[in-house]
Formats: sequence, structure tokens, C-alpha cells
Amino acid sequence: MLYAIISQDVANSLEKRLAARPAHLERLQQLKQQGRLILAGPHPALDSEDPGEAGFSGSLVVAEFNSLVDAQTWADADPYMDAGVYETVNVKPFKKVLP
Repeated sequence: MLYAIISQDVANSLEKRLAARPAHLERLQQLKQQGRLILAGPHPALDSEDPGEAGFSGSLVVAEFNSLVDAQTWADADPYMDAGVYETVNVKPFKKVLP
């Protein structure tokens, strides 16, 4: 089943994000290689593709997991969690309708 992992950053998270980004992306690449990643990306803090120093306000990952518990366990192990990037993480079942 698909799950949406919706994360909200702490204030001024950009430096922490940049430091933990390689490890964060490596985990997403693993999901992609396994054919389980639907989409992933950050929410720019500004209405811009490149928010510069304003950074990001959070992230969204939609991926396939065996259960909600598995999705939550994966989300809890994100390097951004260890680095203190995320203030909150909400994991929900997701039903893809389109496209």
C-alpha cells in the first residue's frame, strides 16, 4: 500500500538539511531502486523553485510500504530526524487516483 510521509521542518532548518541531505537522498534512492518511490521532495519556504536562504518548510514522500508501521519506522529513521530538521512527521495511508 502507498503511504504519504508529510514532514514539517523546524525554523531555520536549511543548514541542518544541507548537512544531512546526502544520507537522506541515499535512502530515497534505495526506495526508487526497489520500485517503491512514487514521489519525493521538499516544500520551498517561498513561492519559488529555488527559495535560497529561506530554505524549506517541510517535505513530502509518497512510497509503498507493507504497513503503516513499516512506513512510520522508515520515516522515524530518516537522517533528517537525527539531524533535527523535522519538527513533526505525519504518516498516512495514501490512495493514488490520478494519473
